[in-house]
Amino acid sequence: MGTTVNKLLSEKSIKELNRLKGLYPVRKSVVLMVLHVIYDQFGYIQPEALKEAAGIMEIPLIDFHQAASFYTMFPREAVGKYHIQVCRTLSCELRGSQELVAFLKEKLEIDMGGITSDSMFSLTEVECLGSCGTAPMMQINDTYYENLTRARVEQILDDLRSKSGNG
Repeated sequence: MGTTVNKLLSEKSIKELNRLKGLYPVRKSVVLMVLHVIYDQFGYIQPEALKEAAGIMEIPLIDFHQAASFYTMFPREAVGKYHIQVCRTLSCELRGSQELVAFLKEKLEIDMGGITSDSMFSLTEVECLGSCGTAPMMQINDTYYENLTRARVEQILDDLRSKSGNG
């Protein structure tokens, strides 16, 4: 009598993992791509799915945890449809990132690490996003927004709400 395994990964994700597995002679080279597969399916790094992927890839789970904890683009908990990451390093701080964070908290009615009640937005602070010359800046999903002001942030939020039909 065999044991039943709960599979969280979709057939599409499993197919992609198997494709990636065959591409690299040094299997550890695929760690970031596997994290992207899991993130694309779940919107965050789902722990049990990560464990399943590590088994498929025959790579120690710790290798994935180390990479996921280093890169800010891999949230480890569910996030909103639009995941707002505000840079908090010195350049952004000197150019007003804390005022923007306060404005975002007020406008979205959430604290840092929170998700709006409609699951539309989540808010986190992150270390350097690599855009010091255009501070303050934030990243929403895969898009950078630079040289931010309150008015510009408000317009960005309004545009995202309109795009989602929640305007």
